[in-house]
Amino acid sequence: MSGDRRGAAGSGPSAPGDEADEGRAAALARVRAVLQAAGVGEEEFQAALAGDVVDLLVADRLLLPTRRRFTAQEVAEATGMAVDVLARFWRALGFPDFGPEERLFGEQDVEAVLTLQELVDLGVTDLASAVGLTRVVGVAMSRVAEAELAATATPLGIAGGDSVEAAARFVEVADRSLPAVARLLEFVWRRHLQAAVRRAMAQRGRQPSGSPELVVGFADMVGFTRLSQQLDEATLATVVNRFETLAHETITALGGRLVKMIGDEAMFVAERPGAGVAVAVRLAELYADDELLSDVRVGLALGPVLAQDGDYFGPVVNLASRIAQLAYPGTVLAADEVRHALVAEQAARDLPAAVQAVLAEVEATPLRPRMVRDVGRVQLWNLHRRGQEAAPSDRRAGRRLDRLAGVLRDLEGLRGLGEQVLAARRPEGDPGAPWSSGSPGR
Repeated sequence: MSGDRRGAAGSGPSAPGDEADEGRAAALARVRAVLQAAGVGEEEFQAALAGDVVDLLVADRLLLPTRRRFTAQEVAEATGMAVDVLARFWRALGFPDFGPEERLFGEQDVEAVLTLQELVDLGVTDLASAVGLTRVVGVAMSRVAEAELAATATPLGIAGGDSVEAAARFVEVADRSLPAVARLLEFVWRRHLQAAVRRAMAQRGRQPSGSPELVVGFADMVGFTRLSQQLDEATLATVVNRFETLAHETITALGGRLVKMIGDEAMFVAERPGAGVAVAVRLAELYADDELLSDVRVGLALGPVLAQDGDYFGPVVNLASRIAQLAYPGTVLAADEVRHALVAEQAARDLPAAVQAVLAEVEATPLRPRMVRDVGRVQLWNLHRRGQEAAPSDRRAGRRLDRLAGVLRDLEGLRGLGEQVLAARRPEGDPGAPWSSGSPGR
């Protein structure tokens, strides 16, 4: 009887339910075809369909086409890499430890291990450095994956719903997006590697110790902990995104490099003292002018640093961080070395135009030497626009006073309106009488 109803419905206009069923059937056919092409058998497909995990099966086969077939011992025998070394690389990539009998690895994993082993055997890198490089790659790719998922969860169909429909959407989008993102990652990596190699070659012979001499800066957002406790999750995410976006765009635009974000703090470096100073001054100004964010305090130091795994370490880094903590909100403090290097560099007049435009208005005001924890007495300089030593704080305070004045004016107007309403509701001839609940003029 149900078959008769379907036939009758088919002879007339399609019902909404029939259209939904037809759409799901078409999606199921597309997904089955893609999985069959990826080597998934009908039995495995039906099991995923029965368990409502077709989307998981599609994600596994499209993102990692090879099956998990090998144990760690079998990978070690195929590649010549000891199991304990394989475990070090696996953890460095950011994955939990594996069991001795766990079949966790596929052909792509074996190829990756062979590549790492080849780099070590060729002497391109030693084992410790290879593990360190792998750790950096693992952390970076984990962040890229999380960011990509956050940006594409809805179009990829990951937000929820029927697993077949989600799988179909994933197939449609991933088929084009995955190769595109892979090409983009390779392009960005090559560009950054080229820039890093050029920087290293430019320093050849200048630093006998091998440690690059850089301006190191820290920009610390004031009151972020207290602010984060008062905001809901969505608003806090907006604040954090705004803080990171403003830091990244300002630092890179003026020739610096954002090293990392540490909660409410941004660490950056610059090869040119002028670029480092321009970045610091602009950060202080832009955060002071931003209605969403609080002020930042910025500290700068200059000297040789230890570069390791994409990060920087050493006394100069520690000094810059300590100086930032000494700065008032909205101000920039710099160590003596930064100021002297800036004077010498400005005389050369070979800085980029964007940096020169900022530095043309920057002055350095000496402060009394300060005791810096774990460092000692340090001569500091306040870097600011001419005539604006306290401008960031004053400018923000002025805007807040303007807004407060506007609120007070609005309240005053409401109070006047309220008095008019009350006067209209009082009995005639008795200004001291309480207002009536009746209509005006009663």
